Formats: sequence, structure tokens, C-alpha cells
Amino acid sequence: MIVFDLHCSAGHCFEGWFGSSEDFVSQQKRGLVSCPDCGSQEIAKAPMAPAVPAKSNRHIPVANDRNAAMTNREIPPEVEKAMQALAKAQAKALEESKWVGESFADESRAMHYGEKDLEAIHGKATLKEAKELLDEGIGVAPLPFPFAEPDELN
Repeated sequence: MIVFDLHCSAGHCFEGWFGSSEDFVSQQKRGLVSCPDCGSQEIAKAPMAPAVPAKSNRHIPVANDRNAAMTNREIPPEVEKAMQALAKAQAKALEESKWVGESFADESRAMHYGEKDLEAIHGKATLKEAKELLDEGIGVAPLPFPFAEPDELN
């Protein structure tokens, strides 16, 4: 895992976790990286200082601010374990739900309003569609980890 400091075209800064630099580029090209504040997909990596270890005979205190928390460090084992458990739970949930693709918003509404039987589904929705669903009282949530759509699998 690698953590990048990211920013959108509106100036919002946030953190993104990726398997590699190539994984970031791949997800960005597929439209999977967006700003959590405004939904913009115009995302760039913020400049980051390289992680250069200090000499073993020096102790440098870490500043207690947001920038110190956003440096590129090893992930603590308990965080990695929690992320693996979350990824496993997402994979299981996806196995037990139906892919509805671009019709996610329509399918969600149909079930909410009793036009279709309830079932677990997953698919694509724009930020606008997701906000509209939430405004109507329809519970939706983004997946915490990217996944390959069924038609992209070989």
C-alpha cells in the first residue's frame, strides 16, 4: 500500500491509498478517483517530500500537525489487518449482490418504492444521482475499495 496526498481542481486536499503508483494512474483513467468533498474527478498528486530516514544517531521529533500525519510511512500492522478485513467483507458482499451497472439509481428507487422486490445490488451512480437517492431517503454508500466491473473481468 502507498498513501498519496491528493488534491482536486477546486483545491480540496485528501489522502488516497493505492497498491502502487501504477494503480493510482489506472484507477484515475477509469474514473474511480474523485474528491470526497465535491466529487471532482480532476485529481492530481500533491508534491510530497521523499521518505528519507534520519541518521541513526539523531532523534527528530515529529510535528504534531496534519502534514505530519500525511507523510508516506509504513502502515501499522493493525491498520493493514483492518483494511484486509474490510476488503474481504466487501468482496463477500459483492458476491452476494447483483451487478446492475448504470441502472443503479433506477433499480434502487424501484425497490424503495415497492415496484420491485428488495435485493442486494451494486452498480454505478454519479455523485448527483447518489445525493438525490439520499435526499429521497434511499440508503446508498460508496464502496471503500475499487473493484473490477463484471464486463472488465477476463
